[in-house]
Amino acid sequence: MICARLDQVTPALRRYVTADGFSQFGTQVTRVALPLVALLVLDAGPFELGLLGAAEMIGFLLFGLPAGVWVDRLRRKPILVTADVLRAVSLASVPVAALFDALTLAQLYAVAVIVSIGTAFFDVAHMSFLPSIVTKEQLPKGMGTLESVRSLAGLFGPGLGGWLVQVLTAPIAIVADAVSYLISAVLLASVKAEETPAGGRVSLMEGLRYVLGHPILRLVGLVGAMNMFVSGIWAIVRPLYLVDELGVGAAAYGLMISGAGVGGLLGAFVAARVIARFGHGPTMFGAAALMLPLFVLVAFTGPGWRLALYPIGMALISLVAVLHNVAQGSYRQAICPEALRGRMNASLRFLMWGSLPLGGVVGGLLGEAVTVHQLLWIGSLGSVVANLPFVLVPAVRKLKITDDGGRGSTAARAPASPPRSAR
Repeated sequence: MICARLDQVTPALRRYVTADGFSQFGTQVTRVALPLVALLVLDAGPFELGLLGAAEMIGFLLFGLPAGVWVDRLRRKPILVTADVLRAVSLASVPVAALFDALTLAQLYAVAVIVSIGTAFFDVAHMSFLPSIVTKEQLPKGMGTLESVRSLAGLFGPGLGGWLVQVLTAPIAIVADAVSYLISAVLLASVKAEETPAGGRVSLMEGLRYVLGHPILRLVGLVGAMNMFVSGIWAIVRPLYLVDELGVGAAAYGLMISGAGVGGLLGAFVAARVIARFGHGPTMFGAAALMLPLFVLVAFTGPGWRLALYPIGMALISLVAVLHNVAQGSYRQAICPEALRGRMNASLRFLMWGSLPLGGVVGGLLGEAVTVHQLLWIGSLGSVVANLPFVLVPAVRKLKITDDGGRGSTAARAPASPPRSAR
């Protein structure tokens, strides 16, 4: 399926997608291995796991907005390559320290912070770079191809990560992610694209004003912020409940997390066709509505046969979440002026991912005060509340891309041309 998609794209997009594939597989390995390093090697508790989750996302809070300025002022490809190399070097320090029996939680936190800063710059540049190698009409297919790769990584990466942890130990498993970032850097360096950075001085706040002044992008930011806050809780409850409470082994734990990749892969495969059939707005609305009962299903995960509810529920959630992500992602890339695209993406990343560290800290504190199963219910119901706005706002169902900056039937106040840069 992925090969068929890649046969239909340009050489530049093929290398771009392949680089993303290596990076995503490595990231999925670390997603399993890093908290298990803290839990199994350094004997971390709920609050310490919460701090680690916060450290993994603090870069978006600290550098989310400045990253957009850099991405709009400079060429995006060098930013992508530099961020990959930075993440590779920092992750490589974990297995090295472990080999010399010198690994500490402090180092793990420091590595997580450095990686999160690199990821903040990388993610903003990565999404803003895509329209430089595809046309506006190809954006849904391009986004769908990327989601296919990410879902494939989500399907096999956690299982591979769990197996590597069980066979090689958690610190050594992180080597896979460091290598994947280096391969990604080499591939991205070879991508040819026409970039038109703004250069000179650009206003840090223009992107934030653009997002907050646009009713749909403002809604995307609000829902994303709430979802990311709850994700901070999920990052803690997942290893604590499945591994510590229910006694799932590292390899089986990785396979359970992989369940989300099954649904995500299917969602990515059909996303472009679903959007073409129903439109961007109805796709976002329908996906959000379907997620509500699915999160409740996951909350019933328990011992015995109920253990299967976690991978099944997460697979279905991932399927509809990918439909939603492709719809809103291609919508916002299509309506935003190129000179503002980096700051628009950075502003949304700042609003959304910046709330995840706070969720991690709150989740860690809750983990010390309630049972792990109660924390699972808090995460599930929190996700239900987070996705409600997309179901309750009528404008979402009528949303469509037009030539007036996305205003159309949504009455959005997006400017038709880039705002003048601040002096």
